Amino acid sequence: MRKIKTPWGEISPKVNLFPIYYLVFVYGLIYILPFGKYFVGTSWFNFLRKEDGPLEWIQFVQYTFSSICALTIFLKSKNKNSLNSFIWLIISIVCFLIAGEEISWGERLTGVGIDAITELNIQGETNIHNLPFFHNYLLDPSFEIGCIFLGWIGWRKWPSLKSLPSRELSLFFLFVALFYFYFDISWASTIKQIRNDQEIFEFLLSTGIFLHCLKNFKFISLRELKK
Repeated sequence: MRKIKTPWGEISPKVNLFPIYYLVFVYGLIYILPFGKYFVGTSWFNFLRKEDGPLEWIQFVQYTFSSICALTIFLKSKNKNSLNSFIWLIISIVCFLIAGEEISWGERLTGVGIDAITELNIQGETNIHNLPFFHNYLLDPSFEIGCIFLGWIGWRKWPSLKSLPSRELSLFFLFVALFYFYFDISWASTIKQIRNDQEIFEFLLSTGIFLHCLKNFKFISLRELKK
């Protein structure tokens, strides 16, 4: 990783620091940026984090490309019965499902949904993750456990599995786990629950997965070119 020069000396991080820069940019600049109401009808911060906003659509694109990259890696694997290949297949399927959920399986584009699901859905959309039971009991723990696994347990326990994100990308996942943990703890505490900035943090999750898949996809493509 690149060395960072500071007045106090050089810092040699072993992780990608983009999540820190991103959060400082969002909460230090976008949060206080003026005149958003005149251009987008609300503050720039709320515009960025709103449902069906810019960050959510970026996540859809990232998950879609991650699914394609992971599937390509799986198909080009020499040993498709290996654990490494199986994980790439799982990543491809999960990313495809998340991408579909992000746009409510096309309902946000076409306006056509499944009435049986929308009637039960918290947001009145055709997706699974906003059904009451999943949304209220499974969604947040899934984020917390999944992100701790991707950002810490995976690369420490199984460093030889290239299908799991490396330490370099750990902050993309650990910040998400920390946010959801703090969000849930605040709900259970005696104070008012903190604001739900989930789109701000979920962008880090999709970006981490995208960078992981893209890096390995490039490696596979480069190996193919050298043949």
